Amino acid sequence: MADYDYQQYLDKFIENAFSEDIADGDHTTLSCIPHDAIGKAQLIVKEEGIISGIEIAKQVFHKFDPELKMEIFIKDGQHVVFGDIAFTIEGKRISILQTERLVLNIMQRMSGIATRTNYYVRLLDGLSTKILDTRKTTPGMRFLEKEAVKTGGGENHRMGLYDMIMIKDNHIDFAGGIAEAITKTKNYLKEKGKNLKIEVEARSIDEVKQIMDAGGIDRIMLDNFSYDDTRKAVKLIAGKYETESSGGITEKTIRNYAECGVDYISVGALTHHIKSLDMSLKAI
Repeated sequence: MADYDYQQYLDKFIENAFSEDIADGDHTTLSCIPHDAIGKAQLIVKEEGIISGIEIAKQVFHKFDPELKMEIFIKDGQHVVFGDIAFTIEGKRISILQTERLVLNIMQRMSGIATRTNYYVRLLDGLSTKILDTRKTTPGMRFLEKEAVKTGGGENHRMGLYDMIMIKDNHIDFAGGIAEAITKTKNYLKEKGKNLKIEVEARSIDEVKQIMDAGGIDRIMLDNFSYDDTRKAVKLIAGKYETESSGGITEKTIRNYAECGVDYISVGALTHHIKSLDMSLKAI
């Protein structure tokens, strides 16, 4: 991830999450559980899927209470079924109770995303097209959700607005046209001394030709193209720039688009239209 420290961002995220949930104290736990009581709990999977977030959970526990001991049985990216025990956590009962919900919130969502991504990846078995995520993520959790996409076998598109140039329809319209937008972008990158990949969105075959005439870019996004137009565009672009299909692509249509020969397919539903994977943390 360019331009920011992953660990620093994760530490801040965990701190903010504890502040949101605990504030001036978990009064339920503090009122009825002895401070020095030791206990043990296990993470039970209650639904089939791909697990993700184990390593994040490890950091959550350690950051809250370094004396908590975690024994891991299943690693991130593994296939799980109902009844699997992912890990056990042992230490102060009050620490386990105060970290329980944050760990579950993170792992259930990350595992849901990893499971959904893996499903889409398997739909393209035998093809070279790669699945990409988008910026359609939960504010503050993007880095975790994109990590889950990778766990499920997908690839990350740009992390944010800062690590890749992506000239979309509104940029083109506001800039005065495709050639103008590309020229201004290249001048800006030269002036700022930045080396960022450039992707440009095309809404028609004619716009694909305009982008290629302008040149100096890395990838062309084919937005809401039909199968026939996608094949025509790939034929025009092949060997010159990368190609990406996007816009309303579903599990029913994704293989057809991949068979048109595009290098990538971006799917917003990987992160914004998912079901969390069911699991629970139960005392032993």
